[in-house]
Amino acid sequence: MRRAGFTLVELVIVVVIVGIIAAIAIPRISRGADGSQAAALAADLMALRNALERYSAEHDGVYPESTPPERFDGQLTKFTDRDGAVSDDKTPPYIFGPYLSVVPKLRVGEGAGNGKGENAVAELETDTAGWIYDAAVGAIKANAGTDVDPKGKAFRDY
Repeated sequence: MRRAGFTLVELVIVVVIVGIIAAIAIPRISRGADGSQAAALAADLMALRNALERYSAEHDGVYPESTPPERFDGQLTKFTDRDGAVSDDKTPPYIFGPYLSVVPKLRVGEGAGNGKGENAVAELETDTAGWIYDAAVGAIKANAGTDVDPKGKAFRDY
């Protein structure tokens, strides 16, 4: 009478196959996580840039103010009048906006975690704010220092 079961050779073959699959799959999974940061940054920048353009279109070509940073945050997330004054309620003359539900926090680089309230925007890359913003032309970029995406492109150049 013969006993049913696996031989040692069969078990070793299965372990080797699982090891090969793991060696192929794990690097692909980690690259996907790295790429997700770049995709999230690109989506946040697109949302911010669209909000800035909509604000400018409704405010006679003027972009939100950069100082103080709380004003920038309020002008994009609350109701405004033609001059950019902010209100929590949509009552005349505060008929414009909001353009974002919240100013997103920076997810990558040296400024990661910043992006709301006093950490929303700065005019210089030496500041700790999440976003570098030029109110004169409505340009915004990530304050990510020298960090780069998996393809080698600097996050600040997105």
